[in-house]
Amino acid sequence: MGTYVNPGNQAFKRISGSNYVDKTALIELFNDRIGGDESLICLSRPRRFGKSYAAKMLTAYYDCSCDSHKLFDDKIIAESESYEEHINNYNVICLDISGFISYAKREQIPLTDIPSRIAKAVKEEVLVLDSDAPIDKSLEDCMLHYIDQKDGKPFIFIIDEWDAMIREAKDDEKAQTVYLNMLRGWFKNNNFTPKAVAAAYMTGILPIKKDGSQSAISEFDESSMLDTLEFGNFVGFTEEEVKQRCKGTRVGFEEIKAWYDGYDLPSVGSVYNPYSVMKALKSGKCQSYWRKTSAAESLKNYINMDFEGLQQTVARLISGEKIPVNVDLFQNDFETFTSADDVLTLLIHLGYLTYHEEEKTVQIPNEEVRIEFKQFLSQNGINNTWVRLIKRSQKLLEDTLNEDGEAVAAAMTEIRGEQYAPQYYNNEQSLRSIIKYAYLTAVGQCIKIEEMPSGKGIADVVFIPTSLSRLPAMVIELKWNKTSGGAITQIKEKGYIDILKPYKGNILLVGINYNAKTGEHECSIDKA
Repeated sequence: MGTYVNPGNQAFKRISGSNYVDKTALIELFNDRIGGDESLICLSRPRRFGKSYAAKMLTAYYDCSCDSHKLFDDKIIAESESYEEHINNYNVICLDISGFISYAKREQIPLTDIPSRIAKAVKEEVLVLDSDAPIDKSLEDCMLHYIDQKDGKPFIFIIDEWDAMIREAKDDEKAQTVYLNMLRGWFKNNNFTPKAVAAAYMTGILPIKKDGSQSAISEFDESSMLDTLEFGNFVGFTEEEVKQRCKGTRVGFEEIKAWYDGYDLPSVGSVYNPYSVMKALKSGKCQSYWRKTSAAESLKNYINMDFEGLQQTVARLISGEKIPVNVDLFQNDFETFTSADDVLTLLIHLGYLTYHEEEKTVQIPNEEVRIEFKQFLSQNGINNTWVRLIKRSQKLLEDTLNEDGEAVAAAMTEIRGEQYAPQYYNNEQSLRSIIKYAYLTAVGQCIKIEEMPSGKGIADVVFIPTSLSRLPAMVIELKWNKTSGGAITQIKEKGYIDILKPYKGNILLVGINYNAKTGEHECSIDKA
């Protein structure tokens, strides 16, 4: 199936050309941990965030079967004091768990057999290094024999897609248990002595599966989208890295930022999806490059379960809201869901949401992901209420642009009757609460600001188009038991559009009034 012990540096050589974004500072952090009490590391990141690139990089750097100086001498790691001490100075056991699963599926091998096949494949290759090692001994004994008798170097484990078994065998508890037992046997309680294994590095989408409230393999330090530890710079692309990549391309940085920025890491700042950024720069076009995966496809099923009104929560997320979430109870798998918080936490790990640690809230990170959520709500199998919401919001926005006040008022009245309207509809605040649903499709194309100080007062809702949007700006004034025409007059007399003076495009003035006696809305639209 492959070479698992000392596979060389060719895989990294293929990706380290002119388009490579230098992430080799990760090696220095790893060097500092080798042989110590914190030498076991698990980094979980969404798909297309560079996990496999990092695994290839570490393999090429540590593998003693090759000379990788030409690949690293011009990289950041070469400036480190630890560079020469560790380069090409270890035996590397490199495993891609997804490859074993693909092979098992092709050959119709039960998933429960995969762990034993992994252990057997590694042991056979260690025995190739040391043909005198006793074949009836454990993998660790064979490794120690090689080190002691053949003057071998200690081993480093690099395991890519460690959680592939957890994801692919999500309905096969036995297969998961056998696999986790293999990893426990290797790493729990330091079963591999430091003399045999200097360090281990695992990557995956999910953090290590929990056994109750604790990690099933607690010896690993875990860097995830919830807590990156000191590895935050190695989550996707930083803003400075994106700026450098944009130079000399057809796509401007501001356009890239509007589409792909938004992951919130306190120690780093803005973080971008590397795959989407590179695709946009190569094609010269910003759009959604999100790729459907088995993990992503299953989200439709989770959302359709509608835990605790989850579909309404998704609609609120699309509208730009931040939603409180408890991330502590998620079991780090794809089958143990007991609440909406569990699903939202999964979406953080998958890259569909960004987590604000201090606020303990989530929101949609950028326009690319917002498009994916809208598509989820528009697919068959999702509650028709939310499909209607998306379609009605698009129609309402078009009616606003066409200055059709009657159509906008009628749509507002329809929205008032749906389940996402507030239970007590009796003041301007409750009227404002349905604006976010009415203009759902404007979010992402515009920045929405509520209660914006301007002129001689405060504008209720202002939509300011992004640099990429073709929409006009909109100033919306809300009234209760008054008139929509009076709302337009107030916008003009109090100078609410003053705040938009730097904006050079068209500006629409929208007045919306609710008549509590008739239960009807009215809308007037004018241009500034």
